[in-house]
Amino acid sequence: MRRIKSNIDTHSVQFHTYERHNLTLIDKLCVSQQKARFERPERDIRRLRKQKKLLVRERIDLLLDPETPFMELSTLAANMAYDGTVPSAGVVSGIGIVNGREILVMASDSSIKGGAWYPLTVKKMVRTLDIAIENHLPMIHLVDAAGAFLPLQSGLFPDRHMAGRMFRNQCVLSAMGVQQVALVLGHSTAGGAYVPTLCDYSIMVRHTGGVFLGGPPLVKAATGEEVTADELGGADVHTTVSGTADYAVDSEQEGLALVREIVGTFPRKTKIALEKRESEEPYYDPKELYGIIPDDVKKQFDIRDVIARIVDGSRFHEFKPAYGTTAVCGFAFLYGWKVGIIGNNGVLFSDSAQKCTQFMQICNRDRIPIIFLQNISGFMIGKAYEHGGITKDGAKMLMVQANLDVPKLTIMTNGSFGAGNYAMCGRAYDARFLYSWPNSQISVMGMEQAIKTLTQIRLKSLQRQGKTLSNDEKEKIIQNIADDYMEKSSAYYSTSELWDDGIIDPANTRKVLGISLSAALNREFSETPNGVLRI
Repeated sequence: MRRIKSNIDTHSVQFHTYERHNLTLIDKLCVSQQKARFERPERDIRRLRKQKKLLVRERIDLLLDPETPFMELSTLAANMAYDGTVPSAGVVSGIGIVNGREILVMASDSSIKGGAWYPLTVKKMVRTLDIAIENHLPMIHLVDAAGAFLPLQSGLFPDRHMAGRMFRNQCVLSAMGVQQVALVLGHSTAGGAYVPTLCDYSIMVRHTGGVFLGGPPLVKAATGEEVTADELGGADVHTTVSGTADYAVDSEQEGLALVREIVGTFPRKTKIALEKRESEEPYYDPKELYGIIPDDVKKQFDIRDVIARIVDGSRFHEFKPAYGTTAVCGFAFLYGWKVGIIGNNGVLFSDSAQKCTQFMQICNRDRIPIIFLQNISGFMIGKAYEHGGITKDGAKMLMVQANLDVPKLTIMTNGSFGAGNYAMCGRAYDARFLYSWPNSQISVMGMEQAIKTLTQIRLKSLQRQGKTLSNDEKEKIIQNIADDYMEKSSAYYSTSELWDDGIIDPANTRKVLGISLSAALNREFSETPNGVLRI
């Protein structure tokens, strides 16, 4: 493969302007992540220490193999919800190495409302279990949760993808032969009692761990029976009387060591056999991405310059380079694994959609995972393009992309608007993993078009009511619409609502994709690939 020739001038004024802008965004990201991970009210920390409990990330540190990476998912979930009082949506999830095995960890954060489940907590837990199913990743559940946050119970209990989906997903994992281990470090109440009970192995910590469908206060209220938590559903009860749990331990440290021991009995997984070669660092420095990504989502850049700072040796074989030039397709290697890459250099026309569709068929037949690098304003609109079949060609791209059997990984590098988000494997299209850069924006259309449309609707509505507005009042309406639209199209809002699996530093994209690809290669491909149809 040829090395990409990147013509970026790292000494130019533009480069340094973009670099300063993006480093400011990275500083904000680091501060936000640090706050979500570690800032807790002192009273909550004292409460846990009094109970001889570790903080959630202390538990994870003891669980993981020393000096191995932990790729945390959705660190900033719920950052713009619940007045910021439920950092990381109250649960920590991520991929790490435990006793030499690749494991997905999901851990309650009991420093936040005792680990209570909010609607976005449940959404994050369901997504974590989906990742386990999609990638056949064994799971460790560190359970310390007070159950549903009752004032918001209607937003987390009854619907298809709410709390019941967690237990359904655990059942599906078991049927797939994917191992699950639970360590109960606190109370696991009501529906939460099923989390450890549906695992293959269940460990409970004496005197702090408890599993019961109704806790002592509810039992007293419902039946009049007075019983302590230990008598009702403590570790010794469930390991010697009911058989609900398998092991009782005297401390969290002992329990975490036992989890590691159990995981050590799991058979080591063999990755899917992809074309593999020796890994090679990119020829171009990934940190140069700070000077490549513009300071305005409307400004364009060449996606090849991004590819050059992600893939092995900055080498890339481009497919159909002279056709459909607003889409860039081609083959590269990532940490030695062969991958297909589809990126955007502008709006999708019929020819670029056709090229992407043909390329995806080749990747699917030849068992090559695909990385989507989104910077897309959508499909081209207008009379000539409709007559030329843009909707039909877009539908072909959607049809093939939705039915790919190979792993799909998506990075939102800049703008992600309208049906372009769908075609480039947005959230609805089952990317195994999807990440945002801090500069990225996502919405049904670009901000300027949306503001004009929404403003016209608002002003016409007021006119129909007989109201006459001054220019200042009109400007205030426009500004309010713009502020709201910007906020809700931002990467921080996206990640707060779990529309992605986390905001990442662009310079770490290669590492994040490498861990994600490694996880995705635990699942076998279909045995019936399709032939390639030239579109």
